[in-house]
Amino acid sequence: MIEVYTDGASCGNPGPSGAGVYIKHGQKHYKYSYFLGDFSNHEAEFHAVIKALMICKDTFPSDILSFRSDSRIVVDTIEKNHTKNTLFIPLLHQICEHASDFPHFFIKWIPEKQNKQADKLARIAIQHQTNRQNS
Repeated sequence: MIEVYTDGASCGNPGPSGAGVYIKHGQKHYKYSYFLGDFSNHEAEFHAVIKALMICKDTFPSDILSFRSDSRIVVDTIEKNHTKNTLFIPLLHQICEHASDFPHFFIKWIPEKQNKQADKLARIAIQHQTNRQNS
């Protein structure tokens, strides 16, 4: 089973956003940081899950995935497979589509303090992009 921690961050709401993905596979740990463009914090959280699913599709295509997120909106939306928010509907569809490629996909809510690695990676993505624009 693969443990996948995801987080999205925004500098402003909306504003420059990043996604952080931290994966535990046995004794190995994988870290990914992605600049996303301008999104709300909630949208960045959804995009982080999508990025993580794409990584897992390439790296762990037949494994059981256990995702963790500190975003209640993301976890509740995925678990219920429903949202009324028109911005989240296409993101939910992408998540469902990518998740269907795996034998099992689970997501659970965790407190922010248990998601520090993914949070740090999301913030790094924003900082790197901001530093590039200012140089």
